[in-house]
Amino acid sequence: MELLDELKNNLGINDEQAKGGTGLILKLAKEKLGGDFSQVSDVIPETDDMMKAAPESGAVGGILKSVTHVFGGSAEKFGEIAALSGGFSKLGLGKDMVGKFIPIVMNYAQSKGGDTVKNLMGKVLQ
Repeated sequence: MELLDELKNNLGINDEQAKGGTGLILKLAKEKLGGDFSQVSDVIPETDDMMKAAPESGAVGGILKSVTHVFGGSAEKFGEIAALSGGFSKLGLGKDMVGKFIPIVMNYAQSKGGDTVKNLMGKVLQ
């Protein structure tokens, strides 16, 4: 698949890491976008397979919800990225890789689904 090849070539990672990391991002998108996620899954092939390949990300729990309530949505976004980092760690990837995956996945989504899909992913990842 194009997206996985692009991740592997640009980031020097293996197939399992590319698939699992993308799966973590897609699982987060599915959770946050609800029914709108179908617009993303329609343009990214093998979405279900990649989400199945994703390790458990290590959710941040109820503390995050309390912090989010006090400090607003940015705390929630921080917690989501932290949870992604936990999943990336289980794939043998450093936490810095989350920031390297996101632009590649977003650019791919835009190239296949236009600005509508890119904007949906941006709601989740930026």
